[in-house]
Amino acid sequence: MADGRGRSLATRITPGQAADTKQLIASLEQISVTRPGGVGRPRKRPDSVTADKAYSSKANRAALRARGIVAVTPQPKDQIANRARKGSRGGRRPAFDPDRYKRRNQVERGFGRRKQWRGLVTKYDKLLTSYRATADLVETLDWLRAVPDRTQDPLVL
Repeated sequence: MADGRGRSLATRITPGQAADTKQLIASLEQISVTRPGGVGRPRKRPDSVTADKAYSSKANRAALRARGIVAVTPQPKDQIANRARKGSRGGRRPAFDPDRYKRRNQVERGFGRRKQWRGLVTKYDKLLTSYRATADLVETLDWLRAVPDRTQDPLVL
């Protein structure tokens, strides 16, 4: 899971044969973002989740809806065809905002920054603990190198 600028918020490491889509809810539960000024409980629920077509399952959409999170995920062609085949029993097409989805490129850029680390990408580390330590180091350096968030000052007249 990453924020809108591609910086990591939560990471789950699974075996290579495990499906990524089943990790969505577990990844959401790892998110904890402190509020500005450090006052109050940390935020645990994002406003929306932007994901690629692989995360467009009914189960993921239902879980996000139950938590009050907007899903910005396109549907793959097979899901569209299955819904059309069922006719009126297929239900309504899920809402999708293509303009919001375009901002997903920031997350892909974050993945690209991590791929600069050859040891992380090629998985030289055989033990989970060493691979996790490398991933944590890369993510920490990504946060340290990030340009600070700019707050918008109100217009003073």
